[in-house]
Amino acid sequence: MADIGFYHLTKTPLIGALAQLLEKTMQRGWNAVVELAEPEGINQLDEQLWTFSDASFLPHGRDGGPDRPADLHPERQPIWLTASAEAPNAARARFFVSGAMPEPERALDAYDRIVVMFDGRNDAETAAARACYKALRAAGHTLTYWQQNDQGGWQAPAN
Repeated sequence: MADIGFYHLTKTPLIGALAQLLEKTMQRGWNAVVELAEPEGINQLDEQLWTFSDASFLPHGRDGGPDRPADLHPERQPIWLTASAEAPNAARARFFVSGAMPEPERALDAYDRIVVMFDGRNDAETAAARACYKALRAAGHTLTYWQQNDQGGWQAPAN
């Protein structure tokens, strides 16, 4: 069964937190898929992953579109950006960002790790994440919840 973690962004923008978690995923030797709710967000995330840091590099490919090179091989990409359920790169981790949420009936167990990142400053994303958390828990998945601390690191909230 996939390890499913909910990551509640409260301090840093998505790109900083996502890049950090993608780097850790790649250090494990895993490929990843990053799923967005809307295909229009792929362009922005694509650009941000190329430029988020002068000291780091996150190689990735992306779903189609007019600017997609004809010779791009999605199966060779360590990180794949999409707005669909596809996973052409044999990913072991799947990230749901920018409003995308996993559905309990999807084949989540095809992954070792599922990460749901949501912006706590966005009421719609927060409500969707809460509903998704409840639905996944009701479907029998084991879930963890992480919230950013003041330094931007992750901690489990005190009960």
